Amino acid sequence: MAFSGKFQVESEKNYDEFMKCLGLPSDVIEKGRNFKIITEVQQDGQDFTWSQSFSGGHIMTNKFTIGKESEMHTMGGKKFKATVKMEGGKVVVDFPNYHQTVEIVGDKLVEISTIGDVTYERVSKRLA
Repeated sequence: MAFSGKFQVESEKNYDEFMKCLGLPSDVIEKGRNFKIITEVQQDGQDFTWSQSFSGGHIMTNKFTIGKESEMHTMGGKKFKATVKMEGGKVVVDFPNYHQTVEIVGDKLVEISTIGDVTYERVSKRLA
């Protein structure tokens, strides 16, 4: 499947500015800056299991089906409901405070998150 795989963050753009827009305190922003986040995606047709493992053992998992409302969790652990869409080969979802698109470009997972005019880009390389 197009998205299935295991990926590790290799670069980020506008991390600090984006996290400030989310309202995170500076100590949390500093702590998260050097996390080597591992993202594992399992795709079975329109069904996804999307897990992110953070330094220190915290794992966040969201399960969703494209086009159906699903209960999901933010990075901060808050639950919310959203309908994840597929647009032009990109996974698209509106979180409570930001809009996110994710796509595979070559062998990389590219995540773009936007709040107002602030755009955060995280690029992860495929491990498996």
